[in-house]
Amino acid sequence: MTEVVAGYDTCPVYAPAFGYIGAAGCMILANFGSAWGTWKAGCGVCKMGIIHPAGIIKNIVPIVMAGVLGIYGLIVAVIITQSISTPAYDGTTTYSLYTSYAHLAAGLCCGCSCLAAGGTIGVIGDVGVQCFGLKASGGKRAWITGEGANPADAGADAGDMNVANTQEASNKLYVGLLIMLIFAEALALYGLIVALILSQSTYSCSE
Repeated sequence: MTEVVAGYDTCPVYAPAFGYIGAAGCMILANFGSAWGTWKAGCGVCKMGIIHPAGIIKNIVPIVMAGVLGIYGLIVAVIITQSISTPAYDGTTTYSLYTSYAHLAAGLCCGCSCLAAGGTIGVIGDVGVQCFGLKASGGKRAWITGEGANPADAGADAGDMNVANTQEASNKLYVGLLIMLIFAEALALYGLIVALILSQSTYSCSE
């Protein structure tokens, strides 16, 4: 029999539904963010590969970081699912509403964080790797000389690229790209940490 406190059923038969919604929502949103990031960044890497084929492996980082988001969702979803107790033979359960709400919040926290991080990684990766490819290959644009802040700085021999300057400039851009991707990935990590804390907030009617 479920426990009733002040006329309120703390462990109703429908309580596990909220827990499973949290687990499913976490997995779906995290995978959506991972797929979104992989899609956007993958398109950027393919476009960049036409301009600068040598940089394909180096710029695969956004795709890897986007793929990790699905693992975050998997971890939280498994923890939530394993915490949901099975009902007794008479249909009653020891899984409380308090625990189900905590698990629902944990799933949404991790899932939405991974979704936001995936979109950010995808957009940054798409634009960033293409810009890196143009910069590393010397691009056929106004910023062909050095850092290229001012196109008017290009001299008559601007077509003769200084390879050392080009590589240095592209490496600076790559470092900035990595920093942006790391902080974008951190958004999902924050959600994972809070979700793990929320998933430990439990109350059982058998206590």
